[in-house]
Amino acid sequence: MCTGWKLALVACGLASGGGFATGATATTTLEVIDAATRQPVPCRIHLKDDAGKPVKPEKLPFFRDHFAFSGRTELELKPGRYTYEIERGPEYRLARGEFVCSNGVATIVRESLERIADLAREGWWSGELHVHRPTNDVALLMQAEDLHVAPVITWWNRTDLWAGKPLPKPLLVRFDGNRFCHWMGGEDERGGGALLFFHLDAPLGITNATREHPSAAQYLKEARRHAGAWVDIEKPFWYDTPVWLAQGVDSVGLAVNHMQRDLMLENEAWGRPRDAQRLPPPLGNGFYTQEIYYQILNAGLRVPPSAGSASGVLQNPVGYNRVYVQVRGPLTWKKWWDGLRAGRSFVSNGPLLRCRANGEWPGKAFTARKEIEIEVDAKLTVREAVSAIEVIVNGRVERSVPFADLERTGSLGKLKFTESGWFLVRAIADNPKTFRFASTAPWHVEIGRNGPRVSRAAAQYFLDWTRERMGRIPLADGAQREEVLKWHGEAEQFWEKRARDANAE
Repeated sequence: MCTGWKLALVACGLASGGGFATGATATTTLEVIDAATRQPVPCRIHLKDDAGKPVKPEKLPFFRDHFAFSGRTELELKPGRYTYEIERGPEYRLARGEFVCSNGVATIVRESLERIADLAREGWWSGELHVHRPTNDVALLMQAEDLHVAPVITWWNRTDLWAGKPLPKPLLVRFDGNRFCHWMGGEDERGGGALLFFHLDAPLGITNATREHPSAAQYLKEARRHAGAWVDIEKPFWYDTPVWLAQGVDSVGLAVNHMQRDLMLENEAWGRPRDAQRLPPPLGNGFYTQEIYYQILNAGLRVPPSAGSASGVLQNPVGYNRVYVQVRGPLTWKKWWDGLRAGRSFVSNGPLLRCRANGEWPGKAFTARKEIEIEVDAKLTVREAVSAIEVIVNGRVERSVPFADLERTGSLGKLKFTESGWFLVRAIADNPKTFRFASTAPWHVEIGRNGPRVSRAAAQYFLDWTRERMGRIPLADGAQREEVLKWHGEAEQFWEKRARDANAE
């Protein structure tokens, strides 16, 4: 079958006659345009031969099973049948097709990508916080995924790409007018889990750290000495999450790299394991991640959700898991991060979920003396089926609205609060292989003089977790163990106080 500007392949060589010569190659030209502008558009392609093996070009950014190109490229391919999938982030439809390369026959594969949403025009700008790809490739990778913000991880554990070299200047790079990357992202990924560090001027001195010593909380505190530093909990189920929350973090991953394009990683690695009978694979890890985030909110901590793909380590494309931030006016690096901190955001690895509550974006804190009624409106754009959109209140599904009803009315109905709490909206795709979803950041509600809702059960949840972790630290050196346990002891006191002062069960 031949494909092309929708299903037409020029000179695909099906009539070449005779067999394929061993070792021969033929030139194949790939051309991809934006269906609306009719201009070449950077994109990602998953190109496989007839044995299902990914094609790896010599001079294009390739990782695991895909590569990016500017919209037009030439490849030398062995004769045979090839299949492809072409994408440009979640705001374009996926294009599929196949073609045959024959001996000595030039092949031109033409495709167009149809945009299904233009979130930047609506003030929503995409970014992600976990990129491990080579710095020379980042600009094209971001263009190919239509991604606008990407701090790049260039130092982690014993690796420092800048060791013995001058630090890059400038650290913050702007291109295409409204795309931004920063070269000083860092990661501390050891026994307690992974923290991500941003907005620093130089790497933290973590290269001599061992699996458990010193505590990552020490580096968190060190980062806080740098004005504007940002610290992200890469996944919420890491064992040291309660310690880091007690220290204070800026965001926590909700769309995380266990969620991949065609599969889920089914366990929690060396993090705190879930009850797999209650939350079975393949989607159980996704629900567990959300449950922990809801406990964070129930504990009264207003930490916005973030997203990361770990492309370069895990097989995700750059920007597969992303966070959209609502920005007023032209995009700047600072305005994007300010919006993320305020929670004017939603995370996604597929569905595009834009919501308002009483006309306000996520992150808004509503206040009232006795009660308040809040009407929630939503707009959802999808490439695959979503049965229902759910309104989550204080960690529980308050309402499930069929997608067809939302399309017809644009409304998720009204919520009535007589006590303090929080709510958010999520949409989970009907995908049996991977946890493909979108979730808004929360809105907060404060009723009367009690202030934010703090659940005693949630505080106890993290207190129990802290104590469990204290008994699991495998350090034989007594002095090192005592030094590490000091951080956990401080967290224990934090959660004990949180439980004592709670104003809700």
